[in-house]
Amino acid sequence: MKFDVRYANHPDDSKRYDTAELRKKYLIEKLFEEDEILLTYSHQDRIIAGGAMPVKKTLSLGTFKELATDYFLERREMGVINIGGAGIITLDGKKYELGHKEGIYIGMGTKEIEFASVKAGAPAKFYINSSPAHKTYPTVKIIKPVEGKTAPEGVKYCVQRHLGTEAGMNKRTINQFIIGDVCESCQLAMGMTELAEGSGWNTLPSHTHERRMEVYMYFEVPDDQAVIHLMGQPQETRHIIMHNEQAVISPSWSIHTGIGTHNYTFIWGMCGENQTYDDMDNILTKDLK
Repeated sequence: MKFDVRYANHPDDSKRYDTAELRKKYLIEKLFEEDEILLTYSHQDRIIAGGAMPVKKTLSLGTFKELATDYFLERREMGVINIGGAGIITLDGKKYELGHKEGIYIGMGTKEIEFASVKAGAPAKFYINSSPAHKTYPTVKIIKPVEGKTAPEGVKYCVQRHLGTEAGMNKRTINQFIIGDVCESCQLAMGMTELAEGSGWNTLPSHTHERRMEVYMYFEVPDDQAVIHLMGQPQETRHIIMHNEQAVISPSWSIHTGIGTHNYTFIWGMCGENQTYDDMDNILTKDLK
């Protein structure tokens, strides 16, 4: 297991960062490595983001000295979305199968967490977000709804919102996995946004939400394409070039939007003192600088 630590900073600091420093502070360049768990601990609301990619063996999630706990979720909760092949998460001996683009909320107090792939030739890629917690809520598997069918027993359907237009190049489906209408959590919110073919813009209008930070993880970006992720204060924006299966830390004071050279999918995870999805301070595009 590998554990990286990123410290918080004042918004004025990023005005002076060059490209290398901007990427060092905010970009999580590598999320998946064969038979490894890679995690980044950000002091922005103390979120942890990373990935587990079991191929030839089962991976066990232990704790780290930075957490000062006996086990990882002693004082934390976790959300996981699988962006790879079929996988299995075992939680205190109970197995949960996660297919492609299926997720799970894991409550505080879960002691033993194991990640495995069904087939080594098509390994699972478990993308992880974790935030501090104060109460134990039930573990819930979450999947996208299937038209005409009810969710299997013990499984919840995510909430889907269809937004944007082809003309605006931002036609997209927002899949809300960990949100109040689906399952309870202490502060973690998590979901997945899929852009339609021909669309490249995400999260318009641009906004900030002072009450919570966010991490974006971009995937399904073709190898020869990129996403230009915009961040910074609305009157002092910066950009980071993102490639496939990379994540970016977005402080509460920063906008978080982007444009791709090809359509793509991204997973968003938020934590802080507010879980209201639509509580945001919108900025008109004409007012950005």
